[in-house]
Amino acid sequence: MTGRVGGGAGQAVVAVADPGADLRHRVTGTTVTLRGADGAPLAAHEVTVEQRSHALGLGNIGFDLIPLANGETTVRPADVETFGGASLDGLEHLAELWLEVFNTATLPFYWGAFEPRRGEPGTERLRRTAQWFADRGVALKGHPLLWHTVTAPWLLDLDVDEIERAQRERIRREVSGFAGLVDTWDAVNEAVIMPVFDKEDNGVTRLCRARGRIATVRMAFEEARAANPDATLLLNDFDMSTAYECLLEGVLEAGVGVDVLGLQSHMHQGYWGEERTLAVLDRFARYGLPIHLTESTLLSGDLMPAHVEDLNDWQVEHWPSTPAGEERQAEEILRHYRTLASHPSVEAVTYWGLTDDGAWLGAPAGLVRTDGTPKPAYEALRDLVKGAWWLAPTTTRTDDEGRVTVRGWAGDYRLTTAAGVVDVRLGGPARTGTSGEPVDVSVSGSAAG
Repeated sequence: MTGRVGGGAGQAVVAVADPGADLRHRVTGTTVTLRGADGAPLAAHEVTVEQRSHALGLGNIGFDLIPLANGETTVRPADVETFGGASLDGLEHLAELWLEVFNTATLPFYWGAFEPRRGEPGTERLRRTAQWFADRGVALKGHPLLWHTVTAPWLLDLDVDEIERAQRERIRREVSGFAGLVDTWDAVNEAVIMPVFDKEDNGVTRLCRARGRIATVRMAFEEARAANPDATLLLNDFDMSTAYECLLEGVLEAGVGVDVLGLQSHMHQGYWGEERTLAVLDRFARYGLPIHLTESTLLSGDLMPAHVEDLNDWQVEHWPSTPAGEERQAEEILRHYRTLASHPSVEAVTYWGLTDDGAWLGAPAGLVRTDGTPKPAYEALRDLVKGAWWLAPTTTRTDDEGRVTVRGWAGDYRLTTAAGVVDVRLGGPARTGTSGEPVDVSVSGSAAG
């Protein structure tokens, strides 16, 4: 649980790591020396310490909130792709639930929906959405720059050289155009299956067959890197077999600059469990790259049959959330997030959908029911990340030299005194270590807010 320690001068303010898993590597600390405007230490001053954010990426898709960010809360535009399927009624409430838990939003750049007609991309609509999230302190990721599904239909009218030229131009346009707002990208999505994909003809699969997987991956990463050298670029896949490892080894040997490995875990056929999850993480951690769980889902209804190989092949008319399923989902989401957080290579976790309203495949994978009420899984996750993993406002006093020690989950913290406020950051990604350097800061500004 969260510690709320106060009392004597210089008393440490401590957030205790969640006892449900070994998360000590997520916790860091530092000693902050507070000084007034004259440079003198604020000795024996009352100070309130509160956590403001997690360094751990806690993501969800932002698709459903695109209409809200664009003022489309009464009528959906007839000629504009709205992506998320949530009903317009109640989007403000959905946004409140979203912002209460998550700090990272994945935005949809599916080429076929983003630019269904060549030369007419939906740039401004997604830019307004990205700015809406950024104004609320949410980090952004674009998904994806290159994928063989939901790709531009007009690519089929081009030859392979023209497809490659169009794909390069598309990557440069999006990455440079959104630089400073969206700086993390799924550069390539699902390259393992890309050249052998046979569900439908598409331009990207044609390109990958002609050029090869590694060359196609290289092209996407090089164009994205040139467009924004500071971008964080992911290679993302659902295939957790050795085929992904083989592709990755070839890509890294070829010198492609992969920043982060993306792993998907749509658990429509049942929770993986701690042993399998940690085994997968260990296999991919050996490449020395940070890991993002880019797409996670757990069901609150009947599970998909185990014999289904492609999740997209399971289509049912009605797939309800059930009381028993909701209890199971709540338990499993705690186990899943604790397991992921226990692994030092994991830097971010994105749950794929907040609500059952318009959820992928119609599955009861959301954390909120179709009527807008939170499921037990939502409440469990909220209580975990804003309770067990969170330092609530805690009051203590500085010592005779104006010092106070703060220890908690890596992230942003605010220290408030009668003289003003100061913000400090504890640690960073788990792999960078657990100790923080001392901080010496001057307090200024209003103590309110």
